[in-house]
Amino acid sequence: MSRSTFITADGCALAYEDSGAGVPVLWQHGLGGDRRQPADVFPENAGLRRITLECRGHGESQLGDPARLSIAQFAEDALGLLDHLGVERAVIGGISMGAAIGLRLAVTHPERVDGLILARPAWVAEAAPVTMRPYLAVAQLLRAHGREEGLRQFEQSAELAEVQAVSPDNAASLRGFFSRADEAGTVELLSRIPKDGPGVSLLEIAAINVPTAIIANGEDYVHPLRYAERLRELIPGAALRVITSKTVNAALYRLEFREALRLFLAVRFTESGAFSR
Repeated sequence: MSRSTFITADGCALAYEDSGAGVPVLWQHGLGGDRRQPADVFPENAGLRRITLECRGHGESQLGDPARLSIAQFAEDALGLLDHLGVERAVIGGISMGAAIGLRLAVTHPERVDGLILARPAWVAEAAPVTMRPYLAVAQLLRAHGREEGLRQFEQSAELAEVQAVSPDNAASLRGFFSRADEAGTVELLSRIPKDGPGVSLLEIAAINVPTAIIANGEDYVHPLRYAERLRELIPGAALRVITSKTVNAALYRLEFREALRLFLAVRFTESGAFSR
């Protein structure tokens, strides 16, 4: 396993992890996550090379210019990492925001994408989906009141109550933003990314022409099953796998997630080094 950094064209130092050997898989984390989130559900000893970039403002990566914080920039940074590593083509995808990054790259740089994995998607095509509004509430409270008072007010908010009723796991993740070390950076991220989107159209999504796995679960406010179902309808030949949610059983969620990834990669990839339908 290799952990290192590379410098983007605008001078931002970004951390990444390069683990394993075999088929390269660019496997990205969600908003507020780091390299540990995608690693936790990735199949072990499967002849795969997992490459995970910690996006700007996440993990050990620098925030850089806040005006550059966007899904489009994160996608370009991920492509820059592949260039840095000399990886011409890869399976690309991720969880939540990571899925949006993968979706964008499949549309904007199809020549670099052998396969696509959209796990617990938080976006389809449109920007600022209603299910991302709780993040904006967290940003507003952090900016106005700081960590301690902001969390106290968030605990009493209608936004948290609505999320908690559907997904205690989502609610716990939202609370976690009040304890992140970089308070100012967290405000910038949560003020910008939830208002953003993959920056692709429904027609462009429908033109994706690589084997695609979609992984989703119920009991999830931020990543509702209907988003995954819509993407399955749009992307020709996409396969949807519904797994147990963390809210129901975290251990089973992890087990089923890993198996869904393993099966997709094992079945779709051939000895010739390319996916087959």
